[in-house]
Amino acid sequence: MQTLEKNSTQKVLHFLLDWAAVIALVLCFIVFTALKGSNFMSKGNMVNILLAMSITTVFGIAATVTMAPDGFDMSACTLASCSAYVFVSMYLWYGLSLGMSIVVCILVTLVLYQLTMFLILVCKIPDMLATCALMFVHQGLGQWYIGGGAVSTGMRVPHSGADPARTTLSNAFSAIGRSPYIIIIMLACVLAAHIFLNYTKHGRFLYAMGGNKQAAKLSGINVKKYRYLAGMITAVFIAIGGILVSARGSSAQVMCCDNYLMQALAAVFVGRSVGGAEKPNALGTLVGAMLVSTLENGLTICAVPYYILPAVKGAVLALALMAAYAGKKEQ
Repeated sequence: MQTLEKNSTQKVLHFLLDWAAVIALVLCFIVFTALKGSNFMSKGNMVNILLAMSITTVFGIAATVTMAPDGFDMSACTLASCSAYVFVSMYLWYGLSLGMSIVVCILVTLVLYQLTMFLILVCKIPDMLATCALMFVHQGLGQWYIGGGAVSTGMRVPHSGADPARTTLSNAFSAIGRSPYIIIIMLACVLAAHIFLNYTKHGRFLYAMGGNKQAAKLSGINVKKYRYLAGMITAVFIAIGGILVSARGSSAQVMCCDNYLMQALAAVFVGRSVGGAEKPNALGTLVGAMLVSTLENGLTICAVPYYILPAVKGAVLALALMAAYAGKKEQ
């Protein structure tokens, strides 16, 4: 009898741990709705939450793909700032079409990511150390390219001082960063990553590497090849994130994407335990990003002073992580 009760208790505990992030998200909605009613649950505010989480989710998806084969990238958002500079400058300074500006942005990001892969795969520098160094490289290169100022309408081309090819942004450019397009792009990124990681052999190979790299290598998986593949996919998502940031802000401000790193990593770590996955996954990252954005939105509506927001968010996220990883020792 005692054994049955113990087993039932353990099942309930494991259920709570597996769904800790979702439970925390539901509790946020309940508490903020009770405190602020329609001010929080209005259609406009729900759209605001989706808009706020869109960029965090895309960067989180980039981190999810990197972490699937046990990689880690601290420089993703500094590279995204460079992507944003390239995207807006191609459109404004050099007069490329919106489509070509997007293509050039993605290609340049892929080229710049080769240095990350070189340091990790060829020089065999640990991911965190290599990407920490590259954070400063990206910041320096990016600010040199833009001449230390923002890329926006009315600004001359740095270094040459020439007039830009365009002086205004089109409605199509700005629409990328507005509802519903930014939300659709976010959901498309989540769906693409989910299908790739869970329903293709390449995604399963990445997860196998993340579980035990040596065993994956012995089973015949080309570890370097698939780590490189994960890096290139990550670079594409990084470029998309940079495009969304610049389109939403109608410019590429200096270091415009840098501050998204911690939010994106929080989304991945909070979401990795959703449903008992115990690995980086796209749907979990979406839930994690929604939790982060909902928490920030609700606290702002409740008039919590802005300087307290980071501490409150950090405390709640720490509790969610504690709940998510509490059962690891038992497993």
